[in-house]
Amino acid sequence: MVHDEAARVAFWIEYMEQSYALTEAIVRHPLQESREGFASIRAAAEAAGVEVRFSTTQLAGTFERLFVIRESLLPDLMAIARDMNTRGWVLKIEDGYRTREMQTALGRAPAVFDRIVQSCIRECGGRRPPVELVSRRAMVLVANVPVTGTHMAGAAVDISVLRRADGAEVWRGKPYLEMSEYTPMNSPFVTAEERQNRQEITRVMERHGFLHYPGEFWHYNKGDSLYQIQARTGKPGRYGPVDWDPATNRVTPYADPLGPLTPLETLESLIQQSLVRLGARGA
Repeated sequence: MVHDEAARVAFWIEYMEQSYALTEAIVRHPLQESREGFASIRAAAEAAGVEVRFSTTQLAGTFERLFVIRESLLPDLMAIARDMNTRGWVLKIEDGYRTREMQTALGRAPAVFDRIVQSCIRECGGRRPPVELVSRRAMVLVANVPVTGTHMAGAAVDISVLRRADGAEVWRGKPYLEMSEYTPMNSPFVTAEERQNRQEITRVMERHGFLHYPGEFWHYNKGDSLYQIQARTGKPGRYGPVDWDPATNRVTPYADPLGPLTPLETLESLIQQSLVRLGARGA
């Protein structure tokens, strides 16, 4: 493994820029929203008789997580869970669909936003980062533009994997939700065993069509524009960012899928607040 700080920073910047290029490709990719409804992952697991665990934490310390996904994706997700059970593992769903409010709150939450600012300070050699850099990184790390957010499309799950025998996590180098040079799937800073665990989990997920997002070792998605790009199907995305009515199971595509959840003027204020917090506890 590489431990040189300069190498870590260089890798982080390369990863960020590659991920940003991918988000730009998502923005350009055609989208034909299917208007397919959602279904409960928890209910599907109970009906299928497979063991699945679910995060008990609140998103951004405020929202109860919504363990739902587009209906037609559930059979493959259950097949994944069954394969993992057979292997002696348990699929743990960390997150599923996120509303606009949830995604916005996540991107602005101090625990998350401070990490973005810290990484930008690191890139800038300890200096205050420009708002444009923070905006660029937020595009990647917290899907600040809705059309790039596969969770807002109901097409993605964030996962951990546990061992059935003792409940211990199948360790991938860092826990969910990491935000550092350990985060990319192909990070050179994890051990050979940790890399193998990432690869084996990914093989199970991809056997049933859920592709991994290269920038996060816990994120898998299917059917959205990111998936179509990665799978090179030549097809438009079937799932885009939508508002969901649980009472009717009706989905409504965003009227402004390219509008940033946190605009530049708000980012400026958030950066200043973050710098105060980081200074108070020693950035």
